[in-house]
Amino acid sequence: MKSKQLANVLIKMMGLSVCLYAIPSCVSGIIIAVMQPQNSNWGIEVMRIVSYAIGAGVQLAIGIAIIAMSQKISGWLFKSDDE
Repeated sequence: MKSKQLANVLIKMMGLSVCLYAIPSCVSGIIIAVMQPQNSNWGIEVMRIVSYAIGAGVQLAIGIAIIAMSQKISGWLFKSDDE
C-alpha cells in the first residue's frame, strides 16, 4: 500500500473516531444535566442540554469534514506518491 493511500485510510479512521466520540459526550452531558439536583428552574437545565447537544453536533461536523477531506489532506501531506 502506498503511503498516500495509507494516510487516506488513517485520516478517515481519525474522522470516524471523532464522530463516534460525539455520541457518548452528548449522552453523558445530557445525563449530567438531568441528574444534577438543583433548585433552579428548568430553563438552566434545558440550556445545559442544548449546549451539550451543540457541542456534540460540532464534533460530529468536524469528524464528517475530516472524512470528506481525507484525500485532500493526504495529498497535502504527500505531494508525490513515489514510495
